[in-house]
Amino acid sequence: MKASKLQGVYEEGRSLYTQNLAPGIRVYDEALVTVKGIEYREWNPTKSKLAAALVKGMPQMGIKPGSIVLYLGASTGTTVSHVSDIVGKEGIVFALDFAPRVVRDLVFVAEQRGNIAPILGDAAQPKTYAHRICAVDVVYQDVAQKDQAGIFIKNCREFLMPGGFGLLAIKARSVDIAKKPKQIFREVRDQLAKEFTVVDYRELDPLEKDHCLFLCKNR
Repeated sequence: MKASKLQGVYEEGRSLYTQNLAPGIRVYDEALVTVKGIEYREWNPTKSKLAAALVKGMPQMGIKPGSIVLYLGASTGTTVSHVSDIVGKEGIVFALDFAPRVVRDLVFVAEQRGNIAPILGDAAQPKTYAHRICAVDVVYQDVAQKDQAGIFIKNCREFLMPGGFGLLAIKARSVDIAKKPKQIFREVRDQLAKEFTVVDYRELDPLEKDHCLFLCKNR
């Protein structure tokens, strides 16, 4: 096991790992590996768009030990848990989702880790949960709604610190099923470039069909 060029992420062969903040506990069906008394969790790129982007060559992600992260579209916590590993005990992950059943599952993950704050809310209405969140270093969004870029921009305006990073996962079929994914990705890039510096962009095929991930930096 060796440290990768990304803080808090480790490599073994072609596989990515994060150091388990809750040793002995799996969040999904990930493999646990112990090296020199330290337990690591394998980060599956077919179950995490962020891991898929890293495998596809994204050179950085803005998330590091001690970061404060707003995660929109947290679901049951698969990627959230790896972000939790990376930011560690000095960081925090505000993890928001719209579905009550999903947030219930997320609460169990949070109870085992201590640095995740689950929030039931609608990412399209950041004013409704603004009282529960401080300024953040990173906004990560994986929300399969039509106006994905618009929702992301609103949340970054509300919460992202100057110089902070934004990560936006785009599901093309949720934006417009009639358009080709590459056309949608170009349009989203143009929209983001009006607000941010677009640092990197990775299409996630074949790991995630018709998806891409944008890395932006706040001006």
